[in-house]
Amino acid sequence: MKTVLIVDDEQDIREALKGVFRDEGFEVKTAGSAEEALKRLDSAPPDLVLLDIWLPGMDGIAALKEIKARHPNLPVIMISGHANIETAVKTTKLGAYDFIEKPLSLDKVILTAEHALERNRLVEENTALRTRALRKYDIIGKSRPIQGLKADIARVAPTNSWVLITGENGTGKEFVARNIHLLSNRSGKPFVEVNCAAIPEELIESELFGHEKGAFTSAIAQKKGRFDLSDKGTIFLDEIGDMSLKTQAKILRILQEQSFERVGGTERITVDVRVIAATNKNLKEQIVKGTFREDLYYRLNVIPFHVPPLRERREDIPLFIDHFLGEFCRETAKERLKVGEDSIEILSAYEWPGNVRELKNVIERLVIMTPGSVITVDDIPSYIKGAGPVHQRNIFGSALLKEARREFEREFISRKLKEFGGNIAKTAEAIGIERSHLYRKIKSYGIEHENLDALN
Repeated sequence: MKTVLIVDDEQDIREALKGVFRDEGFEVKTAGSAEEALKRLDSAPPDLVLLDIWLPGMDGIAALKEIKARHPNLPVIMISGHANIETAVKTTKLGAYDFIEKPLSLDKVILTAEHALERNRLVEENTALRTRALRKYDIIGKSRPIQGLKADIARVAPTNSWVLITGENGTGKEFVARNIHLLSNRSGKPFVEVNCAAIPEELIESELFGHEKGAFTSAIAQKKGRFDLSDKGTIFLDEIGDMSLKTQAKILRILQEQSFERVGGTERITVDVRVIAATNKNLKEQIVKGTFREDLYYRLNVIPFHVPPLRERREDIPLFIDHFLGEFCRETAKERLKVGEDSIEILSAYEWPGNVRELKNVIERLVIMTPGSVITVDDIPSYIKGAGPVHQRNIFGSALLKEARREFEREFISRKLKEFGGNIAKTAEAIGIERSHLYRKIKSYGIEHENLDALN
């Protein structure tokens, strides 16, 4: 049952409003002065306050300021028979939901009260959703780099500054973007994600800017683009380094002008969008190679963020293990598994070329496949157990430089293959050798194919 507090020095008005609200199913409390009302608020805050302006002692405006200082989300409806427009404007600026003049229309009072409570419900619901979203996209870690990253996010989020996030695949760049949006003044508006690498070049203009009906053969209706959909909110341009130069030019134009035309259209559409971009590539190197526009880089790189790889914050690995264990045990309705200390040590020593995403996949696999209640060393995939950090391997135990070089090269190729999901062509291109040459080395070093497929 909702509770309303009626504050008025006229007993007849208090009794009349009390009867009407009780008939509507409210629990009603009354007070004849602001001082009495504030005492009632401190002991048991109601869901709604009706507050007269002209009161003995502390007046309604002073009481409104005090109520909002103590209970900022409590809806307050002001009532008065001696007020003017200036007073009404002043009270709404101070946080009152509405202002009703005397003599009171009881129907209007009830309707206004219902609207005030409904708006408050929506605000509370939105706050709860935002809290759940922040929990869902919580950035896990207590290491110094992550603590610094969280502090930077909190500092930058309330602004409208554009952000460029860099980091390897799987480090959690999207989580950083989501946190910036959720902690910003735009959190109630759309967060629109665009995977620039996944959209074919011939479709990206339509995807970003939209199109008019008949703009091309399959355009059977008008379609809003991603920039249009993110108006007043945030657009997240993921994998920005994978866009073609042609598309980069179009993106640069809209970023500079904050306006565009839909494909096949003539109307100029203006938007208010905060831009967050992310990439796993070194854009400065791409600029030197001529594959990324320098002017676009400086347009995007207003506030740079870097998400460190997991191997540079190993103290966070046990926290991730615990988090993912809880998540997947809940999803599979499985009793919470424990992890042996030696297993945690092995998992923490692994290089994790796929970063957090790879670790999450491994923990999901362990939750499903572990037969007992404790994850032991025997449950951990062999490629993780056999791939400790380079300094723990036998490189420095080799008698000859040739043997040490061979061991290092084997380790290097094995890790690169894992990084590219066992894809021979991509690995060969990344490390700068011919594919046939890479095949020969794999065979020579006895790198097993199960290692290559372990991340697929």
